[in-house]
Amino acid sequence: MKSFVRFIAAAALTVAGATGALAQAKEWKEIRIGTEGAYPPYNNLNAKKELEGFEIDYANLLCEKLKVKCTWVVQDWDGIIPALQANKYDVIFAGMNATDERKKQVDFTDVYSLTPIWMIGPKSTKSDDISPAALKGKVIGAQGSTIHANYLEKYYKDSEARLYPTQEEANLDLLNGRLDYIVADALALADFLKGQGKDCCRKIADVTRDNAIHGPGVAGAVRKSDVALKEMLNKAIAESKADGTHKKIEEKWFKFD
Repeated sequence: MKSFVRFIAAAALTVAGATGALAQAKEWKEIRIGTEGAYPPYNNLNAKKELEGFEIDYANLLCEKLKVKCTWVVQDWDGIIPALQANKYDVIFAGMNATDERKKQVDFTDVYSLTPIWMIGPKSTKSDDISPAALKGKVIGAQGSTIHANYLEKYYKDSEARLYPTQEEANLDLLNGRLDYIVADALALADFLKGQGKDCCRKIADVTRDNAIHGPGVAGAVRKSDVALKEMLNKAIAESKADGTHKKIEEKWFKFD
């Protein structure tokens, strides 16, 4: 009889512990957000070293809806997923596409942005043909460890792919004549073409999306163990789309739908 009582007590403690752990997992009072701070208009450090951009405003909005405190952590792109896994922050909002390859390491929220992909080049470029055959021998720039770098690796084997730590560095090399083309998200390139690159460069063509490489769109990345956080963020994302606040922030930062 005593053994039975001890068994029941142990079972009750196990259930209570599991319930307590679940409750604790869902009690998010502060969310630490990792971003690159070098990919306008999604996220960027301005001249005052303050974060700004669509994702900065949007993630802050989600935090308001969730009634939690949010703090920001700037992290170089190459180490952005390892730093999440090392518990440096809790979620990534950094223009990250939810690809199958990345899903091997992290989970993603629902998509909150889907943009075209462009290839741009000097205004003197005569042809708009961006087929691999047409660009044989050309030097094409992209940010390293991105879907665009993977796209070049798969389709442009006869071109020279030059990869950069940040998008800004790729843009500067095109500006200074060290690249023939750049491939990146249209929003990031549109900002460059309307600013620093307005006199030198132009859009050459849209890049056809390869879902195996590009994924369904941009989303927040969380650790696979943080299921409750992912569900919270998804609820807030859905609310923002339903009440129009998502679109309002898009219109502030994006030049087109």
